[in-house]
Amino acid sequence: MFPALLKTSFWDIHIPLSKEVKYSIVGVSILLFLVAFCFLIWQIHQYCTQMPASKHTVAGNGSLLDSQSEKNENLQSNSKTLDFKLEPRQDESVRLSRGLSRSPELASSTDSLGETAEERVQGCLRFTLLYDHVRSRLLITVLEAQELGAREFSRGADPFVRVRLLWASEEDEEQSLASVLHEWQTRLVKDSCDPVFGDQFSCALAEEDVPRVTVRFEVRDFNKYSRHGILGEVRVPLNSVNISHPLEMLEELQQTKKDIVGEVLLSLKYMPTSQRLELGLLRVRVLFPPSKTQRALYARVGVLCNQCKIRHQRTSEKRHCDVTVFNEVLIFVLPDTQIRECTIKVSVYELRPGKKSCKRLIGRASVGKEKTTEDEHWKLMMQSLRQPIAKWHLLYL
Repeated sequence: MFPALLKTSFWDIHIPLSKEVKYSIVGVSILLFLVAFCFLIWQIHQYCTQMPASKHTVAGNGSLLDSQSEKNENLQSNSKTLDFKLEPRQDESVRLSRGLSRSPELASSTDSLGETAEERVQGCLRFTLLYDHVRSRLLITVLEAQELGAREFSRGADPFVRVRLLWASEEDEEQSLASVLHEWQTRLVKDSCDPVFGDQFSCALAEEDVPRVTVRFEVRDFNKYSRHGILGEVRVPLNSVNISHPLEMLEELQQTKKDIVGEVLLSLKYMPTSQRLELGLLRVRVLFPPSKTQRALYARVGVLCNQCKIRHQRTSEKRHCDVTVFNEVLIFVLPDTQIRECTIKVSVYELRPGKKSCKRLIGRASVGKEKTTEDEHWKLMMQSLRQPIAKWHLLYL
């Protein structure tokens, strides 16, 4: 009884719509049906057109194989020319594989290339020199620098020039020891590869000392967060030029070289049980021009591991002599992991007793073991443990 009642009730439902609305609904439904039917016919047509194309490609494989065989015959006929073209590719692949394996020959070649790249210095420096015989003064004017090399991640540089007067004694010409008479620094020019300085410096210099003096211009790049970069240097021995009249020179920058300014006698002893390194700073030999001013020397010793300073100590002040005697022992406690790869830097400073704030670096010496090099003194210390080994080392500036 329930389905019969539902059926009668369903047919008795009347929608309150006009005939126009009903006919429009029927028309829209018929239109949608036609669109769906046309889309179905288009899909069938696409499927039917793709089937013959695939059959054509399968049937055409024979012709493709024939053309490929013809190409192979042509390649065999031109084998000489192909060998000539393929050999460089093979050599290049061998070269790349060797480069990945890092053979000793290629390592030496790359190292030599790196050295030549480091030796390339850009730019030149313009300056003037004049010696006034009446007042016995040397006048140095730094005019400008041209075409300096820029930093890697910047288009320019922040250059300045450090000027040093190096004095050499006639008695020490064979050992080529030098001493810094005076040192100046020009103003800083920011963000320029062609800076103009115009700074002038002067100092009293005896006429008999002029041939012994060498003027060293060192162009540096200012760095706020680390050491200043060195762009190059120019050296002018005054015995090779006539500076009785103003002499203007334009010289190209050269690779910087360190000067030997003295010697230091060091004693090393390592105690493996207590992991203690005893460094004895015995004597220091530094060349100074004769003068009435009294000089005092002291040394600062630092231990570096992986370019990081981990320990440092300072000696007491000693009055300068021809050979200044310290005879002080500095003790550093270093674990076995640090003693394997560490470097000892000895820096000798000049300090005038009347002016405690006036100190000047004379030179540095280094001894120790790094990843690539090992000092001979360090080897002797490690071979003869618990015994002091003394040796002279040069001071460089």
